Amino acid sequence: MPYREREIEKLYYSIGEVSKMFGVKNSLIRFWEKEFDILKPKKNKKGNRLFTKEDVENLKIIYHLVKERGYTLQGAKDKLKDNKKDISDNVEIIDRLQNLRSFLLELKKTL
Repeated sequence: MPYREREIEKLYYSIGEVSKMFGVKNSLIRFWEKEFDILKPKKNKKGNRLFTKEDVENLKIIYHLVKERGYTLQGAKDKLKDNKKDISDNVEIIDRLQNLRSFLLELKKTL
């Protein structure tokens, strides 16, 4: 198996990087930050938001509930309050399945 360079994981992501990850506008990320207590990005001296990996994971959950499952903001807040762990597990499973699907499609192309 050829050597693969390990992907370097960043400590902080800018709001622009985060918005690109989810395909949404920066303003939506800022809005969700105000609405959801679990989002607490740090801010540098200039006031730029710096999102941690945990913030990104929480955004995945919020995105899943609001954009993919169609929850209202209040419904998403209630769901997070009730069972964040279950939702987090579901989002992780979905991510793994999507990665597996991408891998299989790429493998199919090479055959």
